Amino acid sequence: MPVEKRLVVEDLFSAVRKGIMLCAVLALVACSSTEMTSAEAVAAVTPTTPASTPSSAGAGAIALASSIATGSDDYRIGPQDLLELQVFAVEALNRTVRVNSRGFVSLPLIGLVQAAGLTSEQLEASLADRLAEKYLQNPQVSVFIKEYTSQRVTVEGAVKKPGIYPLRGRTSLLQTLATAEGLTTVADPNGVRVFRTDPRTGNRATLEFDLEKIRAGEARDPAVQNDDIVQVGESRGKSVAKELIEFILPFRVLTYSY
Repeated sequence: MPVEKRLVVEDLFSAVRKGIMLCAVLALVACSSTEMTSAEAVAAVTPTTPASTPSSAGAGAIALASSIATGSDDYRIGPQDLLELQVFAVEALNRTVRVNSRGFVSLPLIGLVQAAGLTSEQLEASLADRLAEKYLQNPQVSVFIKEYTSQRVTVEGAVKKPGIYPLRGRTSLLQTLATAEGLTTVADPNGVRVFRTDPRTGNRATLEFDLEKIRAGEARDPAVQNDDIVQVGESRGKSVAKELIEFILPFRVLTYSY
């Protein structure tokens, strides 16, 4: 190829690359500004309920979100979990039981007791109340979870390996995302949502978390719970930049071929 023609082609490709890069920079600035404004406007916890849900159910969803925001996020017992129950000074009531498929455990004197959906502390209080009704005075009940069997969490969106993962005891949000092999290059760390359903009422809450603040120690790393859906959103700025870079690469190859 003549030198003059080669120079013209190189100048043309150079101009195209500069124009595309300028568009990419402007898109990144615009999207970044939009994302920052959106992130600042989003509440840390946003409970959602259907429009037709009664006010009491809506209050239940708000209470669920409120308890999560204040740190009440202990492990919730599920079907097939193995529990060790102890009643202080009453060895005859001590035993190891497995939660049945309907979420109940069967105990002497008090019969069936719902365990699924409760934390170990909540189950302790429930058992103590039942025993105190007719049988014991101020019973001291302890519940230990020996096996975690039925718990799972769904991870979707901008993660490297979306899927359904089992929970083994208390698992934090960061640990859950690490199990999914982390975020993709276009993920928005400020836009992580957790969809959570209260197993007792069926009310659903939508929780939003900022991973950058969690990693910096400015916000707590919350525990995920059984049947949570963790959704990682995409950054519009990063997505636009990736598409532009993928568009530019062929021009670079053509330039080098000349």
